[in-house]
Amino acid sequence: MRALLLSGGMDSIAVAYWQRPEIAITIDYGQRAAEAEITAASQVAKEIGMQHEIIAIDCRAIGSGDMAGNDALGVAPVPEWWPFRNQLLVTFAAARGIVLGVTEVMTGSVSSDGTHADGRPEFYDAMDRVTAVQEGGIRISAPALTMTTTELVRHSGVPREILAWAHSCHTGNLACGQCRGCVKHYQVTKEIYGVAY
Repeated sequence: MRALLLSGGMDSIAVAYWQRPEIAITIDYGQRAAEAEITAASQVAKEIGMQHEIIAIDCRAIGSGDMAGNDALGVAPVPEWWPFRNQLLVTFAAARGIVLGVTEVMTGSVSSDGTHADGRPEFYDAMDRVTAVQEGGIRISAPALTMTTTELVRHSGVPREILAWAHSCHTGNLACGQCRGCVKHYQVTKEIYGVAY
């Protein structure tokens, strides 16, 4: 059985539609946009017919940057960087997944996520090895890691009415229109549809 870390953003929604895993896992780890991400992910899981698991684990004490609502650390490669974020999320998803009988946890990472270390192929290879040697032998994959978001959306065939649920803002539950997530959302919708929504 496969599970997907479904954040409610464009990338994970497109992977959900393309790969059709049985389970979607959304994690409220203390990020500022958690409520909107959960709303988006819940609707998408319902539309696609996936079991939806929501996990709340408050990691705000270790947060940094736009997603945490404070200044990014000096080592941050991008303004929204949160230390070890993908490692935490994959670990939480695998821990919940083992209870549910999951054999694979997928993420929605795409090629542009390589701007930070935990969005690169070597990170996912390492996480796959770590979880595979533990009880349950859960595998980790990032099926869209070589694609841009535009390529992924086109390849997935996700309908516009499902993709429209995406919440990409890093700073809150209402799109700010200025953070890197909002700018990416605007650019991708313009590339695919000719207009942004």
